[in-house]
Amino acid sequence: MEDVTETQTGEGAVSAALEDRPAAGTLGVDLAPLKKHARLGDLAYDAMKERLVRGAFEPGRKLTVRAVADALGVSSTPARDALNRLAAEGALIYSGPKTVIVPYLTMPALEEITTMRLALEGVAAERGAANAPADLADSLEALQGKINRGLERQRYADVLWANMEFHFAVYKCCGMPYLLSTIETLWLRIGPSFHDLYPEFAIQKYGVHNHEVVMESLREGDNRAVRAAFENDIRDGYRRLRQAIRARAD
Repeated sequence: MEDVTETQTGEGAVSAALEDRPAAGTLGVDLAPLKKHARLGDLAYDAMKERLVRGAFEPGRKLTVRAVADALGVSSTPARDALNRLAAEGALIYSGPKTVIVPYLTMPALEEITTMRLALEGVAAERGAANAPADLADSLEALQGKINRGLERQRYADVLWANMEFHFAVYKCCGMPYLLSTIETLWLRIGPSFHDLYPEFAIQKYGVHNHEVVMESLREGDNRAVRAAFENDIRDGYRRLRQAIRARAD
């Protein structure tokens, strides 16, 4: 496997689902040079963590310290610090002194993460719906439009980017920062594996249906139904990811 890979962007370079994303760099994903008024190691960590949470890097992707440093516009030291922190959290694993790999999800990890997601994201969804602004459903509809365009164009990295925005737009309304931080940690571990949802999810439209129920329930003020829709989304994803893990084991 090459140390640095590039994404196929096609004509036009940026789809409608990437309207608010910086341009892809040497890693083939959207890492922009960092502003240097804060500690660079922290900024590098935050940038890489966000991309892992959003599924920008698929499992098996190899990343070098040099490639990350070049993409972020920093020296090797903050890039190495960021990768060390992410490796300590289990989001990356070292395959050499200067190279990390995005790990594949194991079945025990999937089981544990899914159990925790159902409990924690269920709470965040229901409380978020109860505290949501009146126009949240409209904002979600715009995000769903990006998801749908990404599905139609088979641009699944774009879909994952907008999907994270959709979920956390509701969760952030819960007013529970510690809960959100824990949920984000779970997504840090499972986010790359969301690539395994496709193309099946694009064909069956499981996520689309669940998101439509979320928006409809928000407009109706049915907070429990919002929670149930997100829980169904997690369960549907679990079944597909379980299939993918089993297929790799065969």
